[in-house]
Amino acid sequence: MIWRVTGALVALAVLAGPAAAQGYPSKPVRVIVPYVAGGAADIFGRTIAQKLSEAFKQNFVVENRGGANGGIGTDAVAKSAPDGYTLLVTASGPITVNPVLYTSVPYDPLKDFAPVSQGTVFQYVLVTLANSPIRTLDDLVSRAKASPGAVSYGSTGVGGGNHLAGELLALTTATRLTHVPYRGSAAALTDLLGGHIAFMFDTVITSVPHIQAGTLRPFAVSSQKRASALPDVPTMEERGARDFNITQWQGMLAPAGTPKAIVDRLNEEMVRALQAPDVRERLITQGGAEIVTGSPEELAALIRRELQSYAKLIKDAGITAQ
Repeated sequence: MIWRVTGALVALAVLAGPAAAQGYPSKPVRVIVPYVAGGAADIFGRTIAQKLSEAFKQNFVVENRGGANGGIGTDAVAKSAPDGYTLLVTASGPITVNPVLYTSVPYDPLKDFAPVSQGTVFQYVLVTLANSPIRTLDDLVSRAKASPGAVSYGSTGVGGGNHLAGELLALTTATRLTHVPYRGSAAALTDLLGGHIAFMFDTVITSVPHIQAGTLRPFAVSSQKRASALPDVPTMEERGARDFNITQWQGMLAPAGTPKAIVDRLNEEMVRALQAPDVRERLITQGGAEIVTGSPEELAALIRRELQSYAKLIKDAGITAQ
């Protein structure tokens, strides 16, 4: 019975097509952020919701539904009616990492969502203490090879972007590094500054003040392009780590079956919003993000690529959820 009702909703949404989009939205739209308030995804979600409210002359109301590393809110959207009145604004983890990290999740990232648009990308920067005897990436690799497991790095937890970056570094350099998970970047950074761990892949926005103050030394950024905030810091690939690319993106998705006309209109307005000077100021300068937009098809392709690459990385590194 549940399948028949859901199938009927999808069929009705598809049949509505452009006609449904003409009067959209005729009532408030829920924007579910699958994290608690105050974090980067929440800031991004509220920024976009405000701009969409202005563009559509209708309220886009943010609802925080945290838990299960973003899985609870993500699943809620997957099971919502595909009518454009429930949207997901999320970081990439619940879409491209959770489904390949955990034994099972209650949603299918490819079948249960209609991607709308990517919005930002966050890079990580490999940093050590400024007075660390590890002065280059080659130094770090040499020490790790000389004493397997003796070089430790911190992260925000198993499956986080900075953890995956550390595991990718170990794989690409054929070294054994010791992962030390923390509850949040602040705790990891505190231990790094205290000399308790050797390095970490920290978010660019968090590291920049310490780099400018001379307390942290940057080696390389984790993305294939240099970070705007650290233009003189090379990428990992420029440092010799081939195909090294670990980032975290934010974007919007709707339930699968949402009329394409609605998805396209949301994409159009979201892309326009992300070009607004006040939005760029908030997300780039204050949030440390790089603005990256595109079509629904481009976000769908990104999701497929990352599911494959993270599945391989997690298998090769032997990462298990905790």
